[in-house]
Amino acid sequence: MKNEFPAYGERRVPLPPPRQMSHDTLSRTRTPAPPHTGGATATATLAPETATAAAPGAATAGGAVTADGTHTRPRSHAKGRGKDRAKTDAKNDAKADAKAKPRDAFFDNAKYLAIVLVAMGHSWEPLRDGSRSAAALYITVYAFHMPAFIIISGYFSRSFDMRKDRLQRLITGVAVPYILFEVAYTLFKKWADDDPGYPISLTDPWYLTWFLLALFVWRLTTPLWKIVRWPVPLALAIAVLASLSPEVGDGMDLQRVLQFLPFFVIGLSLRPEHFKLVRRKKARILAVPVFAAALVFAYWAAPRMNAAWFYHRDAAQELAAPWWSGAVMTLAMFGCSLVLVACFFAWIPGRTMWCTALGAGTLYGYLLHGFLAKGSRFWDWYDNPWMHTPWGAVLLTLIAGTVVTVLCTPPVQRAFRWAMEPKMTWAFKKDAVGMARSRN
Repeated sequence: MKNEFPAYGERRVPLPPPRQMSHDTLSRTRTPAPPHTGGATATATLAPETATAAAPGAATAGGAVTADGTHTRPRSHAKGRGKDRAKTDAKNDAKADAKAKPRDAFFDNAKYLAIVLVAMGHSWEPLRDGSRSAAALYITVYAFHMPAFIIISGYFSRSFDMRKDRLQRLITGVAVPYILFEVAYTLFKKWADDDPGYPISLTDPWYLTWFLLALFVWRLTTPLWKIVRWPVPLALAIAVLASLSPEVGDGMDLQRVLQFLPFFVIGLSLRPEHFKLVRRKKARILAVPVFAAALVFAYWAAPRMNAAWFYHRDAAQELAAPWWSGAVMTLAMFGCSLVLVACFFAWIPGRTMWCTALGAGTLYGYLLHGFLAKGSRFWDWYDNPWMHTPWGAVLLTLIAGTVVTVLCTPPVQRAFRWAMEPKMTWAFKKDAVGMARSRN
């Protein structure tokens, strides 16, 4: 008899080989079918596909038949394989999350110290006119503190792509805080500065929110920088062109977005071994005279140089400088900033310290300390002459560092997580693949 495969999902039943009978014998043994009784009739035969005997070694959907007539373990059908694959993928994802690398203490320490310098720099700003030393410290810190922050942001954006979960984190972790704090800062200015007519504008970032808007744009462009052959020179050329173009205007703080762009692209291009180079003992020793020279130069340049160059928010013509100076200053300051950032990284400890945990809350400290920094100007705190004495400047520096440290602590993070890191699961479509995995 001819071998047949069983129907989909039907179990094969092994039968003994049929006996060879003559035509006459078949005629004598044939019996008429019973009459129909109106109910279901039972038959002694199986479906034609299963009533045949399988040849030894034949593979079927229900299993493989061996030479002795026994069956091997059935292979799972396509649907079963899909479910098993989904379960395996889910288990692998869970294992990958469980085996995720712990936070690197070096980067958390760097972020914490950078945000402390940001707060201290803001506290020194009103002291520059009466103190050349304060102006020199201000220029030195502003030459590298935001570039260091942006390089770290670029380094941790290397894996960013247009995957759904990463886009959601970009929205909840950058776009939503930008909107909330842009509105909050504007309302604060209306009240504290007695300026009720100051408009709320999401296209004109006020004070510190420019960084969130810039980070949103930079991360969206990350896939493009990954496919460019020479990303850093291209980003630097864009920054130079922006410094020559007052037509760029102030909308979306685009000058800052473009002029700080090379630092973000450098972060995208860095690898762990690059950070190891600046963390060697030789680099730490070399950083001392370099920083000393930077302070001496800043002390000389303080009364001669417009500090607005370090803000990267204006074209050269808007700073009353010739157009060609934009290219010169952009390239010169880019080189100086890179050197000072390397020196800063060389001094960052790589071990876990008391402040390491605060590195995860630097965005909280960055955005929240702005209310106090601006409020001190609105409420004329700096009008007190004692604030402009050397001891007053030292105390003010300590207060700024202490306040921003407190704002980075876990209790503050828990209190403001709804604004900084909202989950907002209700705002996004559910992932069909994830739902299928959870059901399986």
